[in-house]
Amino acid sequence: MNNKEFINELSKQTNQSVGATTKLVNDTIRILEEHFQQNDVVAFSGFGSFEVKKKMERISVNPTTGKRYLIPPKLALSFKQSNVLKDKFNAE
Repeated sequence: MNNKEFINELSKQTNQSVGATTKLVNDTIRILEEHFQQNDVVAFSGFGSFEVKKKMERISVNPTTGKRYLIPPKLALSFKQSNVLKDKFNAE
C-alpha cells in the first residue's frame, strides 16, 4: 500500500474528503518527524513504538575486492510491535 492508496482508504473509512485526509496525514507525519528529531519515543497503544537509535561506526568488507572500509555512525528509526499486534499475527 502506498501513500495515495492509504489516503484514499482512510478517506473512505472516515467519510472525509481526500483533501482533508491528505492534510491530516501530512500533519501527522510532520508531528512525528518533530518528535523523532528530539529523540522522543512515539508509542501507539495496541500497535507499537517508534524510537530513534544510534548505530555505531563499523568496519565493512567488500566481498569482491576484499577492501575494508569504515561505515560512519548514523541514526536509524526502529519499530517494536506491541504484544497485542504480535498476538494478532501469531493467531493467524
